[in-house]
Amino acid sequence: MDNFKKEIVNYAKNDGIDLIGFADRTRFDEVDDNHNPFSIFPEAKTVILIGKRICRGSLRGIEEGTNFGDYRLFGKNWLEDEFLALSAYNLTNFIESRGWEAVPIFPNPSDIEPSGVPVQEGKPAPNVYPDFDYAAVACGLCGISYNGIAFSKEFGSRQRFHMILTDAEIESTPLLEDDVCNGCRACADSCPLGAVSKDEYDEIEICGKKFVVGKIDYSKCKNCENGAVVNRFSPNSKPDRIAALCNRTCMCGLEERNALTNVFENKFRYSAPWSIGNNSTSIDRSDEQANVLGGSFSKSGKRGH
Repeated sequence: MDNFKKEIVNYAKNDGIDLIGFADRTRFDEVDDNHNPFSIFPEAKTVILIGKRICRGSLRGIEEGTNFGDYRLFGKNWLEDEFLALSAYNLTNFIESRGWEAVPIFPNPSDIEPSGVPVQEGKPAPNVYPDFDYAAVACGLCGISYNGIAFSKEFGSRQRFHMILTDAEIESTPLLEDDVCNGCRACADSCPLGAVSKDEYDEIEICGKKFVVGKIDYSKCKNCENGAVVNRFSPNSKPDRIAALCNRTCMCGLEERNALTNVFENKFRYSAPWSIGNNSTSIDRSDEQANVLGGSFSKSGKRGH
């Protein structure tokens, strides 16, 4: 299967996929049935995780406080629903053209409770939604940051994933050795709502790797006006925080210490960021600027060079 794995990787790269990792079913032995991808395809042998980067520029409008829509399209909705979905479909077809079944899986929130009843005894209740953060670690692509977000060595938090299950037995990608997150707690310091605790945390284990993740009050995140986005599939699920101030601050820290392989000629942040929340000290802005975000800024978002 080594040659087949190389064929898959080459096809994926030629199709514009930025990240690809493989994991055999043993890496999911500890996952409960309602979050285990092999509940969907019991005869499968391998999980394939594919990712496309979130371009850093899609976060620029949020960093400046001037345009929130571009991120939702290019960094989230279109990226998941169209760009990445097409790549998953193409790779699924490529695998099946070689005689192996392949099941594409869209990244629905794994914290949604099953909405149906088991079709027969011994089967999990539908719908089974795999945990993509778990899969990102299991497939050797990511670690989990203190801020509770999957970080890759290439892009930090800036990627979206789709999954493919196949009955082809493919060698697993080695687990990521070094933690991309250094546990600096800058995410907690930057959160204007105090949603990320600096002192209270959980230790989670995935495939033998342990990660320290801060206690996060997601009820506060759901009201965040600093770039967090309500989960579009279920408002009761965890919000998307990739564009939030906490994670944008993480992104700046990763770049400053050269922790990522995707590097840029210029810094992302040149001045103190704006923020809205309980811990913010607002200053007056023009009515036009205030209306952009439905509130006032705490610090100037104007970028200087």
